[in-house]
Amino acid sequence: MSEVWSVWFLIGAALVFFMQCGFAMVETGFTRAKNAGNIIMKNLMDFCIGTPMFMLLGFGLMMSENYFFGVIGKPDMQLFTNFAELDWSSFVFNLVFCATAATIVSGAMAERTKFSAYCIYSAVISAVVYPIEAGWVWNSQGWLVQLGFVDFAGGAAIHSVGGTAALIGAIFLGPRIGKYDYDKNGKVTKVHAIPGHSLTLGALGTFILWFGWYGFNGAACTQLLGVGGLAAVFTTTTIAPAVACCTTMLFTWFKNGKPDVSMTLNASLAGLVAITPTCATVDALGATVIGVVSGFIVVLAVEFLDLKLHIDDPVGAVAVHLANGIWGTLSDGLFNVENGLFYGGGVKHLGVQVLGEFTIVAWTTVCMLITFTLIKKLHGLRASRDEEVIGLDKLEHGIESAYGGFIMAPQVMTEGEAGVGGLAAADLGAGQVPVDKAVPIRRLTNRPDAKFHLVTIITRASKFDELKAAMNAINVTGMTLTNVLGCGQQHGNVQKYRGVEMEMTLLPKIKVDIVVSEVPVDLVINAAKEVLYTGNIGDGKIFVYDVQNVVKVRTGEEGYEALQD
Repeated sequence: MSEVWSVWFLIGAALVFFMQCGFAMVETGFTRAKNAGNIIMKNLMDFCIGTPMFMLLGFGLMMSENYFFGVIGKPDMQLFTNFAELDWSSFVFNLVFCATAATIVSGAMAERTKFSAYCIYSAVISAVVYPIEAGWVWNSQGWLVQLGFVDFAGGAAIHSVGGTAALIGAIFLGPRIGKYDYDKNGKVTKVHAIPGHSLTLGALGTFILWFGWYGFNGAACTQLLGVGGLAAVFTTTTIAPAVACCTTMLFTWFKNGKPDVSMTLNASLAGLVAITPTCATVDALGATVIGVVSGFIVVLAVEFLDLKLHIDDPVGAVAVHLANGIWGTLSDGLFNVENGLFYGGGVKHLGVQVLGEFTIVAWTTVCMLITFTLIKKLHGLRASRDEEVIGLDKLEHGIESAYGGFIMAPQVMTEGEAGVGGLAAADLGAGQVPVDKAVPIRRLTNRPDAKFHLVTIITRASKFDELKAAMNAINVTGMTLTNVLGCGQQHGNVQKYRGVEMEMTLLPKIKVDIVVSEVPVDLVINAAKEVLYTGNIGDGKIFVYDVQNVVKVRTGEEGYEALQD
């Protein structure tokens, strides 16, 4: 392999590493804010724990020709190029793939797993589970390689393994508190939606993963053009997720009345997973069909697990990685341009793909059943009820919030920062304005009969700038902003999250308090309604109260004058 391709090989490894960021953002966005730090920590430690485990044991199991499993041979030089006895490039590349397999599980087990238990799992999958089956697939002496099994970039070896582990982990843990209602016999009577706290983060993670996937699928290429070449791999890696997104968008739109944002984000990942094993062996038509099917699979699998099997998978990891990892692996037996069933190749290759996929899933199932059973019995797997209710960030990691007090609101400046009369408050000792600089106190009012009203507006934080501008336009000169949590339900207007009907859920809101006298209350209400209205649930409410008096602390003014600036 030329030096150029060796460099691209390592660039691909770096892109795959960057996918850890994508997984962290997807999982954080699709779960609740009180567990964001825990999610980030797990994704970080998947790689950091996996590195020494893969270095000390895993890489040897995957590449050694003398290990007693008898299924692992020397590195395939056509895939990895000719290196010295110790191939550090191959180590780095396989390490980042190993970390990807490990981190898939984090999302399915999110919000109720003990952090220490997760670290133990991560060490096991990186040291033993992934390396052995990956050796079957990607070593020239591996028995699946000898049979002609195709998994170009890891649809079975990585995604099916991670998805299987995620499914077993979610079953061992059980659902999050409040996810399902049960009758006295333990039968589920109702499924509740638990929305993630930031679709924005989820979308960011999705785009990062898609970007990294070009390295995931393309780094093993040793040529630029032709079937299996880099250009062809990039093409199929683009077509399948794009078509999957279109399919899921239209499917959920038709099925639920509105296109589902979170499910469409999942669909892009489903299409990427499905094309991973076949990206170098199928043409554009095959990639299109694979993408269409994966777009349906991800929706049906998410809803089947949640609504029928009652397995709680907060981010859809099982549907994305296991269901579509299986579909992608089997699809090579159908659409492989050289020996696929639909291209005149008969059923032999399809049979090999079925055998390989079944064996890899079975191996992972046995290993994970043993691993999670031992962790549960000897250490404990699930976080305590208090930890889950209060949040893993606070009780497991000692932080009040992963956002560190940051709020999604306009930047404000304190009076001390702004200064008074040209002097910063910090320069005045106790923070007081000298008496000779103070505004003269006026206690008498020219409007003793003035009426005062408090207008309280509760709405979306994203609407504050528009609301502030509207109030300024009608000469409202002061307001108080508070971040609050709100919930409500509009009867007859059903909204769904990932196929589950939404109920009253606490959501971030802002509360804006405005006291007016000279400005008519009706003018404030109408101005607010004009900028806040969207027609969707969550536009907010406006409350109006009578106020007995207003006192300005700085000047001592009361009543009407206290409101005038």
